[in-house]
Amino acid sequence: MRSSAIAVSGLRKAYGDKVVLDGVDFDVAAGSIFSLLGPNGAGKTTTVNILTTLMKHDAGSVRIAGHDVASETKKVRSAIGVTGQYAAVDELLTGRENLRLMTDLKRVPNGDKLVDQLLERFDLVASADKMSATYSGGMRRKLDLAMTLVGNPEIIFLDEPTTGLDPRSRRTMWQIVRELVAEGTTIFLTTQYLEEADQLADRIAVLNGGRLVAQGTPEELKRQIPGTHVRFRFADQFELDAAARILVEATRDDEELILRVPSDGETRSLRALLDRLDASGLDAQEFSVQRPDLDDVFLALTENTSTEHLSKEAIAQ
Repeated sequence: MRSSAIAVSGLRKAYGDKVVLDGVDFDVAAGSIFSLLGPNGAGKTTTVNILTTLMKHDAGSVRIAGHDVASETKKVRSAIGVTGQYAAVDELLTGRENLRLMTDLKRVPNGDKLVDQLLERFDLVASADKMSATYSGGMRRKLDLAMTLVGNPEIIFLDEPTTGLDPRSRRTMWQIVRELVAEGTTIFLTTQYLEEADQLADRIAVLNGGRLVAQGTPEELKRQIPGTHVRFRFADQFELDAAARILVEATRDDEELILRVPSDGETRSLRALLDRLDASGLDAQEFSVQRPDLDDVFLALTENTSTEHLSKEAIAQ
């Protein structure tokens, strides 16, 4: 069993009478990706600020890489790297100069060698001596993450690392994150893209109104939400009608010639449905098991929070 890179217990924070975090508990295993989701105002930013020593908490305990954030602040800071929503690069410097600045600030021995290694790893060699002001959004994000890696942090906090990136650049960042974890780095991820959390996270916690309302693997969270069904599509209206008379529990979509049958999605249940159709000589053109996705989980767990102004893709901001 992996040790905890981050251990949070009973975390509380209030601003006057407004309680922002109310008894938050979670552990992040070393060498894993942990994603914190929640609607605006849920307390995500406050949580990250406390974990990264930028803000003091009112009660509870927080240990980062085995160090207490309140009493061992310097040790915590030496163990972490932070990449914010906006790339923190100096536009008046080249990519190489940005990296060299970080190696100088952190007094890294053989700094020039490390700079060359990072430029190669992040595919920035060709643009290394160009002003970072000329970089695309994806290149800036890669440079920002490369700068974060100077000093070899055990734990990296990624705050919405792919916001505004095109799909290709986003997937490049995903691959880099996976490589870091494979090397033993722990990633604490906040993201506005539910697909990103689903693709990357080993565990997900959903924060709502200052409290954790659920946590687990993506699959564990999805299984908490009802709505799994088998979707059948038929060739014509005649077969749709006939199937509907047999599968009376189904809901139908006449325009698409589809029946949706509630099911647990397991093999035995699926076989029983197919046998019922086969016994009447009916054959669906196609069928599939449809399960709730992370969007459904998020909406169900935060239903008391207004999300009308958010798109489905960006619902977890």
